[in-house]
Amino acid sequence: MQAKEYQDWTETTAIYPKDEGIVYTALGLAGEAGEVANVVKKMIRDDNGFFLQEKHDKLVAELGDVMWYVARMATELNVSLEQLMQLNHDKLQDRLARNVIKGSGDNR
Repeated sequence: MQAKEYQDWTETTAIYPKDEGIVYTALGLAGEAGEVANVVKKMIRDDNGFFLQEKHDKLVAELGDVMWYVARMATELNVSLEQLMQLNHDKLQDRLARNVIKGSGDNR
């Protein structure tokens, strides 16, 4: 599946108040990212840091939910996933070229 096809498809499952689209998708994204972190936390706590298949599968599922919220938030912002990927690529490529990829802060 291509990014545009996926982003367009998310409209069919986007059941939330459209007048609160940015807030709703931002909160959903934060919640799903928290679920990803929680799976990793439980991997450390319950599995002695081992990466078991069950946790792998759960992480993949949660990342899919993160992707849905990213796609919806991008749609709410009138930007395509392709544009987001390109902008992020360009930003990181520039940092890499200037040898500041390891630094901190947005303006480097």
